Amino acid sequence: MARATLLDIAKLNGADKEVGLIEENLTSAPEAALFPFRTIRGTSFPTVTRNTFPGVGFRHANEGTTATKSTFTRKLVEAYIFGGRVEVDKAVAMAHEDGMEAFEMIEASGVMKQALIEMGSQIWYGVSTDAKGFPGIKAALPYTAGIADGSVINATGSTASTASGVYAVKFGDQDVTLIGGNGKVPELGDFRDETIYDADSAPLPGRVADLVGWVGLQIGNINCVRRIANVTADSGKGLTDSLLADLLNSFPAGVRPDAIFCSRRSRLQLQKSRSAVGQVAANEGGNPAFSAMPTNYDGVPIIATDSILNTDAIES
Repeated sequence: MARATLLDIAKLNGADKEVGLIEENLTSAPEAALFPFRTIRGTSFPTVTRNTFPGVGFRHANEGTTATKSTFTRKLVEAYIFGGRVEVDKAVAMAHEDGMEAFEMIEASGVMKQALIEMGSQIWYGVSTDAKGFPGIKAALPYTAGIADGSVINATGSTASTASGVYAVKFGDQDVTLIGGNGKVPELGDFRDETIYDADSAPLPGRVADLVGWVGLQIGNINCVRRIANVTADSGKGLTDSLLADLLNSFPAGVRPDAIFCSRRSRLQLQKSRSAVGQVAANEGGNPAFSAMPTNYDGVPIIATDSILNTDAIES
């Protein structure tokens, strides 16, 4: 199902400059192109998750039934202030061969690119990336509890600080979505004349613009995310089809993720594991042929992102 993304909301809000910058930098953070994004009126909203359903069953004639009810957990989903500031020496900007506005757009592109990279990292690692931002998906799937309930698959890698994660995500208004507070995406304001200061606090004329917005992440329920932990470069501990089978099987019946996210190293491991199994063709040089770059598992798209690191701690 197609859903509105950060780029779509920027277009709908008529933010022409942000649309161009988001489109230009999507390759740096594919999360911005794929995670649904919806705006809210304020900066937070309550949501309710059903934990249990009312009990039902058969009974004998003239026999009563014990009344039961659903149980719920109330959660507060919050957006957090997100932004950045661009400062350039006005004289340097004016000296650009294409004019001051061209130089300003170079800087604007840089701040938007970094914003998308930071947002991508926050999605997975949450407060480990920025303690002032929203909680991430990894924290929603704690290793100890996850192993017990099946929401975390252990790839059993063991080399310290070389681990990576693989995440399966189901998108939707009741599942996983980014949210924008105050009805907007983060916006980069117009450049303006302002005094700026050098490293010695000496003033100089500058051109300044601010990126401002409120951003949050909704994880609607425990059944919309799953992950594989401890994927490393140790022999036999990389990403494989077997692990992906376990990942998809860990979702409840009837729930299917919309995308699988991993690092580029994990995607390469999956490609090589497929090459090593049943590969018989050869290329023109006589070397064993590689299988194609993995794009999906059982129809679920596989997305490689640099926002997922290969330097995570081993979880045990």
